[in-house]
Amino acid sequence: MESKEPRVVIFPFMAKGHTIPLLDLSKALSCKGLKITIITTPSNSPFILQSTSNHPKIHTVELEFPIVEGLPKGCENTDQLPSMDLYVPFVRATEQLQRPFEQLLHQMSNGQDLPIFVISGFFLGWTLDVCNIFDVPQLVFHGAGAFALSASKSLTVHAPHKHVCRDDEPFKVPRLPTTTRLTLADLPRRLKLLDPTADPFAKFIMEVHDSDVDSWGVIVNSFVEMEGDYVPALESFYRNGAKVWCVGPILLYKEVEDAEETRDAEAPNKYRASKCMEWLDKRSTSPCSVIYVSFGTQTHISNAQLDEVALGLEISCQPFIWVVRSITWSPPDGMEERIKERGLIIREWAPQRQILAHPAIGGFLSHCGWNSVLESISGGVPILAWPMIAEQRLNAKFVVDELQAGVKIVGCTGAEEGTIIGRGVICKGVEELMGKDRGRRFRGRVKELSRAARQAVHEGGSSDKRLDEMINCLINRAK
Repeated sequence: MESKEPRVVIFPFMAKGHTIPLLDLSKALSCKGLKITIITTPSNSPFILQSTSNHPKIHTVELEFPIVEGLPKGCENTDQLPSMDLYVPFVRATEQLQRPFEQLLHQMSNGQDLPIFVISGFFLGWTLDVCNIFDVPQLVFHGAGAFALSASKSLTVHAPHKHVCRDDEPFKVPRLPTTTRLTLADLPRRLKLLDPTADPFAKFIMEVHDSDVDSWGVIVNSFVEMEGDYVPALESFYRNGAKVWCVGPILLYKEVEDAEETRDAEAPNKYRASKCMEWLDKRSTSPCSVIYVSFGTQTHISNAQLDEVALGLEISCQPFIWVVRSITWSPPDGMEERIKERGLIIREWAPQRQILAHPAIGGFLSHCGWNSVLESISGGVPILAWPMIAEQRLNAKFVVDELQAGVKIVGCTGAEEGTIIGRGVICKGVEELMGKDRGRRFRGRVKELSRAARQAVHEGGSSDKRLDEMINCLINRAK
């Protein structure tokens, strides 16, 4: 009888920033000869299907998202939350998917088609208990890099920051390389004030941390040439000899095919995509002259701050393309006429990977979400860092101080603290990143990282080898 192809189950946390890299990973795994089942919910399913429809080995299974008091009906993704105050009720609601997930694995077991492993999002920590019932290895995916993860683990376990008096006072981070120093200004606000007795989100994080460290392994969307120094530190926080598998940048696997799929799948956005690229094509004669501006899908920025961003970009005299997700903000009076062809403001969706790969782009004013950092590095584009929420401050620290691949907006404290950064500061940051001298050095450094990233995912590269090693290890375990 012909042997079945090994099956893998992937269960992403319901947020675009967590789902997109796991969709990229599902394609890479399917190209390695594995069948993939992606677990999702009804309203998230179309987004997943449009990305995977050309991959016959990838299938989806829908679990009904629970109806929870306080959450809007049909809100099944963090991008749809009307307020981040609903984040904790949302992640708590996902816990009700534990029983349906167990029933699904039971059906697979009855059909003698259990997965050889499950990859699940960090916030879905309860998947570990279910996997243990069926003796299926569970690998956790955080969506962050090795530097931010190892630093966060150390701060949570050892709390070295509790002994620091000033925001700018450097302190050592236990278990990380001895040269690593952080300050209170580098830390996410919630991590600085981590108190599970007072903060429901901190309580949730401590709970999932306990299941996280018992995972069979950890998948990190990065590559050892960039973050290898932090892998041993991260592994030291896990039990039972769990390994950290650096298999990224995942977006670069089958890069050309994925780019074409994005163009085809985003049919409603084709006009906007072509408009962006046509606008950039007109500037192809001036390579690296345009700064791209985007703050991701999770950040809520006040209209007053958006005004300062707009005016800062205007007075910088730098060509720019800016993605604005606010539905209530409008450019300051007369701005659109004044910038004319020098700036393009896009509402809602934009083809970020294509934009960052365009030769006219010379810098990225970014919130430093890890996906955006990897897309920028892969595109050879330096970063003007303006971290907003979550681990983005640690990512900014890594980009600016460790990689020397950009600069940071002076005085930025993140959207979560409500401080308004003025137009002059923004203009100065843009000028510093895009300037001839420092800008050239930044671009040279990022080009080196971009080449290393591509080599890592190519056949025989470090990430490709680790992905093969991980798969073979799990196949042999299943046998």
